Amino acid sequence: MPRVTALRSAQNDGDGTSRLQSVILREAAESLAGWLDIRQNMKGSNMKFQALIGFAISLLIGSAALAQNDDIPRTPSGKPDFSGIWQAITQAHYDIEPHAARMGPHPGLFGAHSAIPASLGIVEGGRIPYNEQALRVRDANRANALENDPLSKCFMPGVPRANYLPFPFQVVQSTDVILIAYEYAEANRILYVDQPEITSQVDAWMGHSNAHWEGDTLVVRVTGQMPDTWFDRAGNHHSWEMVVEERWAFSGPDHIDYEATITDPQTFTEPWTISLPLYRRMEPNMQLLEFKCAEFSEEFLYGEWRKEGTPIGNPPQ
Repeated sequence: MPRVTALRSAQNDGDGTSRLQSVILREAAESLAGWLDIRQNMKGSNMKFQALIGFAISLLIGSAALAQNDDIPRTPSGKPDFSGIWQAITQAHYDIEPHAARMGPHPGLFGAHSAIPASLGIVEGGRIPYNEQALRVRDANRANALENDPLSKCFMPGVPRANYLPFPFQVVQSTDVILIAYEYAEANRILYVDQPEITSQVDAWMGHSNAHWEGDTLVVRVTGQMPDTWFDRAGNHHSWEMVVEERWAFSGPDHIDYEATITDPQTFTEPWTISLPLYRRMEPNMQLLEFKCAEFSEEFLYGEWRKEGTPIGNPPQ
């Protein structure tokens, strides 16, 4: 079958992506075999032969890379489709910087249950570039981090923390907007795609997200976040000036390479970046469940005012 006819047939097939990949790889393999046959007629022309073999191998590798890139889910318009339920597998929720395992805040009460597991960290370069004053604030936060962590009060986690909590989140994608719903505290955000005229009116816990495409990468600029959110349970913090630039890109059909660059001149001496993979949840009946944590934080926040004898929490169902 002529090459053009084969490619058109693959594109029109019901399983066009896999068929097209097979045709491309077969073409590359046949090209390589053809060059190998020429070897017998190229005695004394070893340099030409090596050049041809190099070209054939490059063609094969390039075709394989093309096939891999075409394996990601796409919308009808051809953009990568991030719809689905995703979750990070990392210890960054405890501390985004590299750290060894250490004792938790209440070992006498909880033993190893309150211990902090080790992590390689997700901060590129290893350390957050705090200025001197902001570093002192971080240390004060860390001294009583479990109680001071805004999540103890069921505040929304903000961006980027919401993306690496030990809770799943769901992406629902359309052309003009992308919705991200988080299981934790029912937090959510809307990404306005190619609509720069839509700006933040007031600061919000999850900020304001404007997005655009750079090739197959979704770039999101998050502004207008509350200064009260943290990056983790280790007291790493920011100010109201923080701007987060997220980059979402598929590394495979079920994996996303996620990056976020943080700029905040009031807190950091220079911009810095975190990076981590996100994994698609593959369970057949996977769905977001409720974690309305407000009721779980009431005793922590208001327990001292609870009338004596009043039961804690909701009655058993």
